[in-house]
Amino acid sequence: MFKRIAPVIALSMLSGCTMMNGDEYHQATLAAIQHSESNIDNHLTNLELQISNQMDYIDSLEQQIITLQDHVKLLQHTASEIDSQTEQQVAAQQAADASAPLQVTQQKPRHEVVLGEVEKVTIDAINQSFDARVDTGAATSSLNAVDIQEFERNSKNWVRFHLSAGDEVAKDAPWIEAPILRYVRIRQANTEEAERRAVIELWVKLGDIHEKTPFTLADRSQMSHPILLGREFIRDIAVVDVSKKFIHTDSVKEANKENTKK
Repeated sequence: MFKRIAPVIALSMLSGCTMMNGDEYHQATLAAIQHSESNIDNHLTNLELQISNQMDYIDSLEQQIITLQDHVKLLQHTASEIDSQTEQQVAAQQAADASAPLQVTQQKPRHEVVLGEVEKVTIDAINQSFDARVDTGAATSSLNAVDIQEFERNSKNWVRFHLSAGDEVAKDAPWIEAPILRYVRIRQANTEEAERRAVIELWVKLGDIHEKTPFTLADRSQMSHPILLGREFIRDIAVVDVSKKFIHTDSVKEANKENTKK
């Protein structure tokens, strides 16, 4: 009798185990689904928050644009009034000139010195000459300074460096030392970070011009000329003829003299 009942009992026990394992698997599957749903809900919430912040930022930019447009309109109106006043002043001056007796006078040129696009300049500090590009589009002059070392002298910030006309500096190249006037931040077109550069003053001789002018210490190794002369150097002194070069170089002057004699 027992032998007949034993298989039935065994099958019942196995069926119970199978049902229990199935319930556990089912519960684990539900838990995994709920966890995934929770993660998806959190992700959606974060996306909605980001979109909301971006919309707020866009609204802020639109308000700034409206404000700037108002400023532009105000400036245009002010400029229009200034132009109108200037035209009235010019008309009044022309009427006064017309009523005044005619006087023939020879107008003196405002600038008697003409510079070429490239000129030879001498740096007094080391008594050496370099090619310099004269650029009216740049406000401040700059030097190709390498081996820059900042130090303190008499409680002031100084800098020493080599002025290089190429990629390499001679071993016996003289140092240039000068006090730092200020620092400027320059942002290159290929980077978002602004580079801090020192500004100094040096005496420069170009033909008959001998001036002390500020220079920004920059890396001009990739440029065609180690020195750039900006508007601060040539202002009220000279004009630039970009069709010419080395107007004030001695050899060019001598060649011009010989051509004149012929």
